[in-house]
Amino acid sequence: MIKSPLIRESEIQKIAFVGDYLPRKCGIATFTHDMYSSISNRFPETECFVVPVNDRPEGYDYPPEVRFEIEQDDLDSYLRAADFLNFANTDVVCLQHEYGIFGGIAGSHILGLLRDLRMPIVTTLHTVLRDPDVHQRRVLKELIELSARVVVMTERARKFLLDLYRVPAEKIDLIAHGIPDTPFVDTGDYKDQFGVENKLVALTFGLLSPNKGIEHMLKAIPQIVAEFPNFVYIVLGATHPGLIRDQGERYRLSLERLARDLGVKSHVIFYNRFVEINELTEFIRAADIYVTPYLNPAQITSGTLAYSFGCGKAIVSTPYWHAEELLADGKGVLVPFADHEALAREIRALLRDEPRRRAMCAQAYELGREMIWDRSAIHYMESFQRARPARRDRPFKPLVVRTLAEHHDELPVWRLDHLSRLTDATGMFQHATYTIPNYAEGYCVDDNARALLLTVYLEELGQDVEEVHRLAMTTAAFLQAAFDRDRKRFHNFMGFDRRWLDDFGSEDSQGRALWALGACVGRSRRADLPEWAAAHFELALPPVLEMTSPRAWGFALLGIHCYLLRFSGDRPISLIRDELTARLIKLYDRVSTSEWRWFEEVLSYDNARLSNALIAVGRDGGDDRALEVGLESLEWLMSVQRAPQGHFRPIGCHGFYRKGGERARFDQQPIEANASVSACLEAYRATQDPRWMNEARSAFEWFLGRNDLGQELYDSGTGGCRDGLQEDRVNRNQGAESTLAFLLSLAEMSRLESSLAAFRQAR
Repeated sequence: MIKSPLIRESEIQKIAFVGDYLPRKCGIATFTHDMYSSISNRFPETECFVVPVNDRPEGYDYPPEVRFEIEQDDLDSYLRAADFLNFANTDVVCLQHEYGIFGGIAGSHILGLLRDLRMPIVTTLHTVLRDPDVHQRRVLKELIELSARVVVMTERARKFLLDLYRVPAEKIDLIAHGIPDTPFVDTGDYKDQFGVENKLVALTFGLLSPNKGIEHMLKAIPQIVAEFPNFVYIVLGATHPGLIRDQGERYRLSLERLARDLGVKSHVIFYNRFVEINELTEFIRAADIYVTPYLNPAQITSGTLAYSFGCGKAIVSTPYWHAEELLADGKGVLVPFADHEALAREIRALLRDEPRRRAMCAQAYELGREMIWDRSAIHYMESFQRARPARRDRPFKPLVVRTLAEHHDELPVWRLDHLSRLTDATGMFQHATYTIPNYAEGYCVDDNARALLLTVYLEELGQDVEEVHRLAMTTAAFLQAAFDRDRKRFHNFMGFDRRWLDDFGSEDSQGRALWALGACVGRSRRADLPEWAAAHFELALPPVLEMTSPRAWGFALLGIHCYLLRFSGDRPISLIRDELTARLIKLYDRVSTSEWRWFEEVLSYDNARLSNALIAVGRDGGDDRALEVGLESLEWLMSVQRAPQGHFRPIGCHGFYRKGGERARFDQQPIEANASVSACLEAYRATQDPRWMNEARSAFEWFLGRNDLGQELYDSGTGGCRDGLQEDRVNRNQGAESTLAFLLSLAEMSRLESSLAAFRQAR
């Protein structure tokens, strides 16, 4: 079994194939079916489905893998298909492109679908024209621009894209037309089932139309049978459906009449059927020679040619582009267009020279092993993998970085709809599927602590409406229920049935609870809430000295900082603050270097909180060393989190960033942007340096679309925030952590904006 080092199979979970599909009688329908089947079989863990295009109102009796149908001439149908693909959480769309299968001028309707897609597109070009008209050129250029990768099947097509369409070489994948994997067999074993035993058989197959040149092959037959009376020519295939609609069977009848007039009717067999791959393969096996007498040189791809070559047939063909490339260097025989004399001469020569014919068959079969569908599936999956990082680097409209004062009144409007949706009488649910709360995942202290902290911020902003007050009481009650007074620790996870799922929670969850409690003590003016919070804070804080998580220390320090705003004379609390501060500084001094100015050997999650904590306690506690380390580490962190284009790029959670290793770009998480906003605003308050306001704004704008994908994570329609930035899309679930990360960031930006506005008025 072939194994590619580029394929990490689990990363692509769902692929949609868009194009014609069986039972529609069309070469691209067969191709799409074969590609779907090969990739589904080769990668069974990946879900594959098909979105075909219908060329008739009644559609087709499609198999179960067809999930959505597009009506060829209905533009709205393409837009609905885009919504379906987006909602289906598709990882990659694989498009089969041919101008004639889509509606609009030069098939332009397909662009409406592609423009609305959120996932990468890999487009297989079945036609690449050397001399397109203005509409064809426009459609293809936009199609290529919208595609993360384009696949062609011949070197000539690749050169056309490079030279005529100026497509970057690194965007193009060359993958030969797939073929079935068939054994190399003797033709005699298959001739009898078609009634041609003891005959010399030539075959042409495909949908019949005048550009196939069948009439020239018929004219060659009298000369062939003069030397080989047992010669028979099989013409396999139904008349092209478009030709049937316009002319009926006029063309086929003209071919039958020509064979009768030439006196070769007994040497020609017409099979007026569209055959699928299994039956087609048996016809090919019965043939001694395959003939493609096509008349159009500008045919960049021929599936019939690829199938016959891969099955090990000697081929006589006119020199259209695909044949000219595939049959070069004696791998087949090329004859001039519309030249029946040349066809007769070369076919007779092959029939006369059996060793040459057999050698040609053996060479074709051997080379064809590189074209079998199983190998094509591997190559396409590699292309899909390349498409994911390619899509993420598409350009986005940049936002100018300005000071907060220049951004006056530009912050999003407050919406707490989704926050309310995620909260019931018990507390806040952890997760959502899209915007729908996921009851099965239950609740946690982490998110309820964040929500309680948000209510304090909203109170300070004058947003203490009934909805916010109710949220404050609910989340405070959840923390109260989570606290084990004997152990002085908080549980973290609760099931929907209101049973605790852990003995006690992680150290980080303890720290977050302490931060929320400290904020209630020092910053809330609600009746009873500060007193309640102080009682719990004093009990829960001392165990933090037994913890080893730097983030737990940082969260606790932020809580202590808030607590001391009200009770600055509390010596035991101040001593714990000093101890935790010293621990963080000691970590920094031990690990940091000139190239790695950080507390740990790895940048993982919620990174900026460590700097944030030291800046806060350093500024208000008069600890110059804490302030110095906090600012120095934050400056380095923000430089690491700055993309070359200037926008904010947090460390991805899919691998993080270990010292001396490769940084993970994805998945980017909202808590990183929130932590960076908080830390940079704290740095601005400590230094009054406006560059920290610009850094905060840059991190905040990550939510609004100034990011690697140019896509918004904040959903202004719901008030929620999407769960992260993946390689090629936004994670559309709107869970508690991400929604709270955005709302906390908005609250902090609003708070500073309000203070700046007050300062301007005072002046």
